[in-house]
Amino acid sequence: MLTNPQFSPSSLAAVRERVEQATRAAGRPSGSVTLIGVTKTQPAAIVAAAIQAGLRDLGENYLQEALPKQQALADVRDRVIWHYIGQLQSNKTRPVAENFDWVHTVDRLKVAQRLSEQRAFHGPALNVCLQVHLGDEATKGGVDPTDLLELATAVQSLPKLSLRGLMCIPPSSTDVQVQRGYFATLRRCRDELNQHGFSLDTLSMGMSADLEAAIMEGATHVRIGTAIFGERMK
Repeated sequence: MLTNPQFSPSSLAAVRERVEQATRAAGRPSGSVTLIGVTKTQPAAIVAAAIQAGLRDLGENYLQEALPKQQALADVRDRVIWHYIGQLQSNKTRPVAENFDWVHTVDRLKVAQRLSEQRAFHGPALNVCLQVHLGDEATKGGVDPTDLLELATAVQSLPKLSLRGLMCIPPSSTDVQVQRGYFATLRRCRDELNQHGFSLDTLSMGMSADLEAAIMEGATHVRIGTAIFGERMK
């Protein structure tokens, strides 16, 4: 439940300005960072208002919540890019493969194989990012950086997936230098893969509290919920 379940176009505009200012500060081209609005727990009416205000990329964490929301918003499907950003179990891959444009949390080959097998043969390849585990939080998913090359090589070969880049959810910190350290690690992981012949162009990293640090370290996609939609009640 939200403390104030009302979407404000001004909040979206303020986040866009934060992204633009951070992009300029990093010396990067305007428009080089994609804003993903994290719409978990948001009712379809609120999401529709955000779409009307120009939000195009939507991120969902929970499949059981996302599917009815997508159905309710089916009439604006051509205006939306759906990103799955939650942990994904291998027995729930089919609806994700069928209904999303991106998956940011692939961390096991079995999940990737099922996504590829279950993607519609006539549709475009599913864009995927490999989630990399940074820090020592056991509750968060992700492949260990030492196993990243092996997983990336296997995923790259799957026919209905397009391996686009890497994603992380680092430990929370209010220290900008600590934030940047984690994001720099993910960037180096991406660069090392590209030195092995990959062509990865995506770094999915940064949320409401650390998007500036992420953009300074090369984020191409930031995943923002609270700063757009408000605090959530636990």
